[in-house]
Amino acid sequence: MADGSPKYTVDEALVAMGFGKFQILVLAYAGMGWVSEAMEMMLLSFVGPAVQSAWGLSSEQESLITSVVFVGTLVGAYSWGIVSDKYGRRKGFLITAIVTSGAGFLSALSPNYTSLLVLRCIVGVGLGGGPVLSSWFLEFIPAPNRGTWMVIFSAFWTVGTILEASLAWLVMPNFGWRWLLALSSLPSSLLLIFYWVAPESPRYLCLKGRTTEAINILEKVARMNGTKLPSGNLVSDLKIELPENSTPSEATRLISPTDKEDPTPKEMDSNVGGISSLLTLLSPKLIRSTLLLWVVFFGNAFSYYGLVLLTTELSSRHSTCTPGPIQSDKAMDTSYRDVFITSIAEFPGLLISAATVDKLGRKLSMSSMFFLCCIFLLPLVVHQSQGLTTILLFGARICITGSFTIIYIYAPEIYPTSVRTTGVGIASAMGRIGGMLCPLVAVGLVHGCHQTASILLFEIIIFLSGICVLLFPFETKGLELSDTISDSKTQRQ
Repeated sequence: MADGSPKYTVDEALVAMGFGKFQILVLAYAGMGWVSEAMEMMLLSFVGPAVQSAWGLSSEQESLITSVVFVGTLVGAYSWGIVSDKYGRRKGFLITAIVTSGAGFLSALSPNYTSLLVLRCIVGVGLGGGPVLSSWFLEFIPAPNRGTWMVIFSAFWTVGTILEASLAWLVMPNFGWRWLLALSSLPSSLLLIFYWVAPESPRYLCLKGRTTEAINILEKVARMNGTKLPSGNLVSDLKIELPENSTPSEATRLISPTDKEDPTPKEMDSNVGGISSLLTLLSPKLIRSTLLLWVVFFGNAFSYYGLVLLTTELSSRHSTCTPGPIQSDKAMDTSYRDVFITSIAEFPGLLISAATVDKLGRKLSMSSMFFLCCIFLLPLVVHQSQGLTTILLFGARICITGSFTIIYIYAPEIYPTSVRTTGVGIASAMGRIGGMLCPLVAVGLVHGCHQTASILLFEIIIFLSGICVLLFPFETKGLELSDTISDSKTQRQ
């Protein structure tokens, strides 16, 4: 490749071609996966109480139904990230769709409590692949529009939560929890049906030295969008933003050769395995971002799923901890209504995220959401009326949805392509630990009429998460994605 020949990167090609029909189809496919994961996670707040009533379970056994799903996602989030970084994004979300849809449907046929736990745990393993789809979609978006379109992608999660709340409201009173589990597994099956049209990430292909395949996909993008590729040769993305003191050797060694040589620097070859990828995430260049990201994902997941479960528990346990018994059927109907109402709160959260993420930046937007969430939850340290409780949870759900949306934008942006899905997957796994522990708070403490202790714990975790966001080393608004650890090193502090 002659020094004077024109070159372009994947980012430059995407910017030149713009966001068009091709990306809309990618959005639809990835969005269906996000709807599927949201439905499988939301149904936990309905199935637990129903199974407890049907099988006479204790509070601890009810909590375990939710916790085992998060145990599974903890394993899946780490595993599928490594698989997709090593073998490609497509293979990563293919396996997750098979596992989720299969185990999800079979769990509806569970003959006893033990088999239900095992199958829901396997569903969790499949759900752990969610970050693979988000990273895959992210790698098709032009940098200037990345924040806005990732917020739109996150809207599919909200659609999933509202669909599940609506489905539970219709199905549970008439057909029971088994039908809810079976119907909720259908969206994952759609990923399998349309898998053959899903393209591999050109950024991943370029990093692996498969530039011809990457060019073929980019040419397809250009045709569908009615545009043309830039002239010249495709090279690996050289930088997020190179500072003035960066040396040419850092850039030139990343150029993808036209022969079959692997252009990936040896220290960043993702084929070396999961342990090496984990060590890379904990290397001096990335350790600060990685550890802070783990804390924020933990706090976000703990708070989000905790709020979902609190909405059900504070309604259904109202009669237990306050005078004036409420009829069971009426309480359950109120629970479905309140979950539906607070699920609607995710739409304002998405709108606020879309309005702020590319203007205020990722860090300021996220931290503001966390601190506002603390304000909404504070009055709930003492018992409030059911109407006011729903309003306060509505506001808190807006904020935590906004912060969760933005962290799923920020997390893939801070990692290079070579470890992106592994990094986001492990961070997501840390979030699953939060999700695994939150039922013990939302269910256990509220069952024991310890609402004050429960809310104060949420306040502490959410506030600390907001502080950690402020400590992130750099802002990614408007920056290009990096391909290697060398590129990440040059990001602005």
